[in-house]
Amino acid sequence: MNSEESLWEVFIRSKQGLDHKHVGSLHAADAQMAIENARDVYTRRMEGVSIWVVESKNIHASNPDEAASLYDPANDKVYRYPTFYNLPDDAKHI
Repeated sequence: MNSEESLWEVFIRSKQGLDHKHVGSLHAADAQMAIENARDVYTRRMEGVSIWVVESKNIHASNPDEAASLYDPANDKVYRYPTFYNLPDDAKHI
């Protein structure tokens, strides 16, 4: 690995999927090289239709230990829950 190469996270959208899924990580000098390496490593059997790469240093995540304080404010918004709505009998699959 070259000292100037960064770690990249790779996301692939499959032919039958609507969303991109994280498939792994790789090292590359820039975004174009990361896409080409991801193509070679993660889509060898032509299973993908779209590749996203994100430099790992640009991903910011919440701390699982702080989940309660992060998600508590949502508990104050009871109107977001569908318990207050009357659905007609005709409405299926809701």
